[in-house]
Amino acid sequence: MNSPSATNSLVVHIPDLRRYARSLTGDAWAADDLVQDTLERACERWQLWSAGSDLRAWLFTLMHNLFVDSARRAVRQQASQQVDVDDVAHELQSPAGVPDQAMDLQRCLLRLPPEQREVLLLVTLQDLGYEEAARITGVPIGTVMSRLSRARARLRDLMDGRAPAAAAQATALRRLK
Repeated sequence: MNSPSATNSLVVHIPDLRRYARSLTGDAWAADDLVQDTLERACERWQLWSAGSDLRAWLFTLMHNLFVDSARRAVRQQASQQVDVDDVAHELQSPAGVPDQAMDLQRCLLRLPPEQREVLLLVTLQDLGYEEAARITGVPIGTVMSRLSRARARLRDLMDGRAPAAAAQATALRRLK
């Protein structure tokens, strides 16, 4: 990736990458690290991008894969160090002042399962189509639509202060022949 036009085409997508990374991680520092890692991987593997294809979708795919890899790595490393939020709720400090709805939305987004949050953010925040979101996440379009529907319903419940319906009625799945 030596040409100035290639560099400029990457630079154009940095705000979208930062916005998506911030939504995925919920932390500005982690988001910046994720964007940097994504851009670094894009520069290393520039020859793998097909000229004429959607660069934005390719970058989002790289970011998605990096995020999933780091999440899996973190789960493996901290499996024995998990703490239930309810156990330490009394130790948590609330922010000073009146919480606004944007802060509530971010908290609710972070309470969604990662696969639902990713699809919701790709389709709503980044304005990608189902097909592009399916390609980025590596799942079928039907799965994208299902995750999006469940994410919207759960987010609505969380924003209204209700317990999510899926969690309230969780039952064990069993195989039927």
